Order: sequence, then structure tokens, then C-alpha cells
Amino acid sequence: MKPLVVDEIIHYLIHRWGKKYDFRLFKRGKYLYFQMMWGFLGQESFPLNEVEYKKSIADKIEILNRCGYSDEVREWLKKVNSKPRLGRAVSLQLHINERMKEFLI
Repeated sequence: MKPLVVDEIIHYLIHRWGKKYDFRLFKRGKYLYFQMMWGFLGQESFPLNEVEYKKSIADKIEILNRCGYSDEVREWLKKVNSKPRLGRAVSLQLHINERMKEFLI
């Protein structure tokens, strides 16, 4: 299982949608959600600069990598057809596995 890296995520975003969208990671019930948000780097109202944006993405993918979700996330980014729209994120639902349970203690 090859870990995700920030530049890989940015490559998929630029190649597929032409924008560096933000992501959110959260737990609800027995699922972990990785959401591509409608806000993007360069948008007037986007609160992060390039360095902060990359750090934010790195923090989220570190969790995904540690818990073994890198392949699922990579395939999702390659295949998802939806595009985030104002007020509507695009979500990847992941089953919380044993490694994630340890992470959430």
C-alpha cells in the first residue's frame, strides 16, 4: 500500500477539476468521511495561503495513510465524477477499521 502524498492529491485535483479544493475529515457513527469541499485555494474567501493549504492536506492524508485508507482514497480521486458545489461537498465514506479505532481513542 503506497502512502498518499500532498503533491499527488494536488495533481488529481488540478487534473480532474482545475482547482485545489479543500478537504474535511470527520467521523460519524461507524464511518469516517473524507470530503472534498467547495472552497479552494485562490478563491477570494478561502482562508489559507499555499503553505497552510499544503499543511492542512498533509495532516489529513497522514491520518488516512496511517489507517490504511490510501488506496481507497487514491481510487476515489481518480474515479469520482462529482464536483463540489457551493454548500455541497463530495464525500468518500470509509468504514472505520481497527487501526482507525485505535487512532480515535
